[in-house]
Amino acid sequence: MRTSISRRALSLGAAAAFVLAAAGAARAHARAVPCDADNASLTLPPGFCATVFADKVGAPRHMVVAPNGDLLVIGNPFQTNAEAGGARTGGSLMLLRDANGDGKADLIMKLQPGSGSGIALANGYLYSSAGTNIVRYKYATGDTALGPPDTVLTGIATSGHTAYNFKIIGSTIYMNVGSRTNACQPPDLDRKGKAPGVDPCVELDTRAGVWTFDANKLGQRPSDGVRFATGMRNSVSLTVNPRDNTLWATMHGRDQLNDWGFTDDYNAENPGEQVNHILKGDNFGWPYCYFSTEEKRLVTAPEYGGDGKQSARCGAAKQPEYVFPGHWAPNDMMFYSGSAFPAKYKDGAFIAFHGSWNRAPKPQQGFRVVFLPMKGGKTGPSEDFATDFSNAGGPGRDGRIHRPTGLVQGADGSLYIADDVGGTIYKVSYRGK
Repeated sequence: MRTSISRRALSLGAAAAFVLAAAGAARAHARAVPCDADNASLTLPPGFCATVFADKVGAPRHMVVAPNGDLLVIGNPFQTNAEAGGARTGGSLMLLRDANGDGKADLIMKLQPGSGSGIALANGYLYSSAGTNIVRYKYATGDTALGPPDTVLTGIATSGHTAYNFKIIGSTIYMNVGSRTNACQPPDLDRKGKAPGVDPCVELDTRAGVWTFDANKLGQRPSDGVRFATGMRNSVSLTVNPRDNTLWATMHGRDQLNDWGFTDDYNAENPGEQVNHILKGDNFGWPYCYFSTEEKRLVTAPEYGGDGKQSARCGAAKQPEYVFPGHWAPNDMMFYSGSAFPAKYKDGAFIAFHGSWNRAPKPQQGFRVVFLPMKGGKTGPSEDFATDFSNAGGPGRDGRIHRPTGLVQGADGSLYIADDVGGTIYKVSYRGK
């Protein structure tokens, strides 16, 4: 009996030692999380911290993370950026690597020219936007050089909204094709006063929706695509929910409602920026409808006889899952599936808002990353996660202008945020309270 008790005591002592060691390791890990002294001039929730992962790296837009933690970034040539002193520069496909784990990139390489917002890792390839094309490069984890590209899709239109961001699920490319116009007015009258909308809107035949293409087929043209969903003016934040592999996006709403007699205050808050759950065959209403933050539903656009209240043209349109204030300009959305952040963030979505330009006379808004909870079939309410990139469109806490554009989850469960105006990429980690 004495021997049994002794063994049990040893076992309990070993277990206690193991628990204490694990707790110590957890504390050490928390202390080891890289943080800048001022959280990279960002305001974050308690327990979170940030580093400037890379700075003045052109105009970084969307990103993907390789299994080894390498960050792959597509840069936009059309956006002004701090590195070039405000000049327009060519875009590029870049690799950034943090070899010593200090939260800052110590290897930054330009792999190939590139442009736009499209980037994906799938099927042994790195896919990216490249001007009027989507191309792919043979890619293995750890590569620091790419061979010649294969052209997957060519001949993309260069007018109107031209981000052409995409996601790949299996062997299918799902590509956002933004509208050519603000509200489907005739080409020579787009954004010019009270021009009625083209009815029916023939733009919808080729644009303002999501189209699918074969990820493994080369030399495709836009006419080879199949329309998956329609009525979305521009969904730069197209993303995939890993829980069920369905598409989601936040849509850029239309502009210039005050051209139609609505007050400037109404125009500042409308339309709401929609969060859409996109299933095959869905129609979200553009250009015939927009989401009224006053009526809290889709209403008929003035180009099609609407008065801001009635919704005669919107019966077949799908209502959004959630709505943000007008003109915040959502540019990316990412579902969090890691375990490095507290449990409340699991399965919810982060959204990067590029910021407004047309909310006068009200202050400009956006310029932030928010978190949108999704639990038990309920979406929201949203909460600010990272702020102080910019203040009402002016400089942020560090005296510079930053506009959040891209989001991606790191291999260690952290969150990377790309800013395509200041040329900064941030890394946000959780160190515990």
